[in-house]
Amino acid sequence: MKPKLVALTVIAMTLGFMNLSASASTSSLMGEVVPLSSAVRTIRIDAKTKYVNVTGHETVKFETNGNAFAIRFADVLPEFDLNQLAPAGVLDHKVTVYVAPDPLYLQ
Repeated sequence: MKPKLVALTVIAMTLGFMNLSASASTSSLMGEVVPLSSAVRTIRIDAKTKYVNVTGHETVKFETNGNAFAIRFADVLPEFDLNQLAPAGVLDHKVTVYVAPDPLYLQ
């Protein structure tokens, strides 16, 4: 193999691996924002709400200050700040999410 071809191959593989690791972001370990229609329950958040309890793989609609968003929770991180997944500016205070393990996957 020619040295230039080897160098280009190594560079291409390195860039591919960097992109792969970036896609496994922290937010994917928490869950993802999904359409409101996929939610199976609704939680209302007001100024007094400090935490919410959900289950891994559950899809929940959140209503707050006239806004709504839905999240399908992953079953990886047991606790995090909902502001990390909520659309920017929707929540005006910290709300901790406690994620219980999905009972379908418990052994």
